[in-house]
Amino acid sequence: MRLTVKIAAIILMLDQMTKYLVVHYLELDRVGAIDVLPPWLNLRMAWNQGINFGLFAGDASWSRWVLIAVALAISAWVWVWIARDRHSALVKVSAGLLIGGALGNVIDRVAYGAVADFLNMSLPIWTNPYSFNVADIAIFLGAAGLMLFAGNDSAQQKP
Repeated sequence: MRLTVKIAAIILMLDQMTKYLVVHYLELDRVGAIDVLPPWLNLRMAWNQGINFGLFAGDASWSRWVLIAVALAISAWVWVWIARDRHSALVKVSAGLLIGGALGNVIDRVAYGAVADFLNMSLPIWTNPYSFNVADIAIFLGAAGLMLFAGNDSAQQKP
């Protein structure tokens, strides 16, 4: 359980620190774009009101609160599931990644009304139109880890 909490806290702090740096220090919300290592790594400001890639985005304030409630419910469910049984370290780390990332995006929705996405990676022959953030990476890795490692979790089996 401690491992899950530590990972979630690290991800939450890293996510919020990078968003603060990009939005308030680099003022990416006003500048719009900063090329770091073009085309491989760029900063492109995008305020995401929906879920991944802007799906289910809406201008209604109720949709923001529905997405907040869904993220909190999923985080709580994963937390209870991890706390209830014994799990391997990989499952605990995956749960921490997912919870920390989800809470990071919840904070954005409450503070800004949308999620601050700013990382953009492209190729010389292809320009990626989407941006993402540290929380999105953590959510993706956490969900993938839970799918890969939770099904055959040997620590869960009791002698």
